[in-house]
This record gives sequence, structure tokens and C-alpha cells, in this order.
Amino acid sequence: MLQQTQVERVLPKYEQWLAAFPSLGSLAKASTAGVIRLWAPLGYNSRAVRLQAIARQCVADFGGRMPATFDELRQLKGVGRYTAGAIACFAYEQPVTFWDTNVRRVLARLFRGHESQPSEAEMEDLAAEALPDGQAYDWHQALMDLGATICLARNPRCDVCPAVDVCAAHPAILLAPRMLYERKAPYNPQPFETTNRYFRGRVVDALRRRSPLSVAELATHLGRDDSVWLEKLVAGLARDGLLAREGDRVSLPS
Repeated sequence: MLQQTQVERVLPKYEQWLAAFPSLGSLAKASTAGVIRLWAPLGYNSRAVRLQAIARQCVADFGGRMPATFDELRQLKGVGRYTAGAIACFAYEQPVTFWDTNVRRVLARLFRGHESQPSEAEMEDLAAEALPDGQAYDWHQALMDLGATICLARNPRCDVCPAVDVCAAHPAILLAPRMLYERKAPYNPQPFETTNRYFRGRVVDALRRRSPLSVAELATHLGRDDSVWLEKLVAGLARDGLLAREGDRVSLPS
């Protein structure tokens, strides 16, 4: 829920979600339409469908429980190395490693003494070598906080860093030229209200209110007379499990 969504928007929805689906089994059994309806107004609706798919996989393959090992977590559809490592570490307190961009930067600076980004293979070795015995939970919490608040990419706050005395990159890091992002042409982002992501959200919102709708009714609701574009939009939503289509009518999936 927190992916690209502010904490203050997530907290009330998080409580509502757990009240409606207190277990993986209850989420797995729910109708997908109900899951999509409850997800509003968080946006990025495919996250709700993916969560339910994972719950159903847990019921089918893991006895209704979230897998407890890194290798099993990686078997869940859509769960990558970072998410599997984070769950294994923070939920099950296992001695596993994982990293995001911030953690990669912190480890490279602390132990390699330079700004270059280690490869995945190098990160495997570096993260495993740096991991303190029996302290994976606290270690990763510290690395994530350090990278997000102090060991910043552009302006590292070495003056308040608790690891400054053992950092291989200090003090040279303060003298290193910072990367400047200069645009050669004015940056004119596409207005959000004209993007497919915006219209995808409007389609799902329309179906939350009334389902099914005809494709013609959908076009009227969107206020855009472009049948080819609309067919592609509907096909993409169907492919992502966010709607079902039968003939000329579309609805939330059952």
C-alpha cells in the first residue's frame, strides 16, 4: 500500500483492509470485485489484484500461511529478491540480506569507499560479508534509515553520521563532484489527466459505482471518442485482472 502512496492516505485504508480481510484465507475467498472496491481510493489498483493473487497462492501451495523462508517467498508471483528478503528479515527475523538503492549506496560507501554502484553479484558478496551475526533485523533497519536520512546521494550529512569514523568513503566523499541533472530542453511532463494511467483509474472507478457497463457507456463516461484507444485500454485492464469483458459489456472481475 505504501508504494508511491503517502503514509497518511495508507493508514486508514490499512486498518479497513485488515478488518475486512483478517487472514490470507479471507482475502483469497473474497470476490475480486469486492477487493478492488475496498482498495479505493489508493490508486494503482493492480496492487490489490496482486495481493489477492498472492493470498490465493499461499492458500493453494502453503497451507494458507505466508511462506517463512526466503526461497519459498521468492516463489510467490510478483515477489522479487528485495521483498522476499524484507519479509524474511522483518517478519521472521531470519539472517538474510536485501537492499534497495539507498542500502546499496550506504554499503558501497562504508565498505568500498566509492560512489560506483556494485553489480548484483558484488552486492550479494558485500551484503553477506557485512551482515553482523544475529543482528539482521536491526542491521537492515539501520541501513535503510541511514540511507534515507543521512547518507544521501547528493548531499551526504557526514557531520551527523554515526558511522563516519569507520566509513571508507569519508572524507573524500565530501569533495567528490556531485552529479548534476541538467536538462538540455525544458521539461514539459504530460498532464496526468491525459495519461492512460489516469483513464485506467477512471474506468475502474466507474465500474466500482456500476457494473457492468457497455463499452459505449464507458466511452461516454470518459468523454473521449476514440474506439481504437478505448479497446486497447480495456484490453490492458482485462490483462491485468482489473475487469472482465463479455461481448460489449465490461465489469469488475468476479
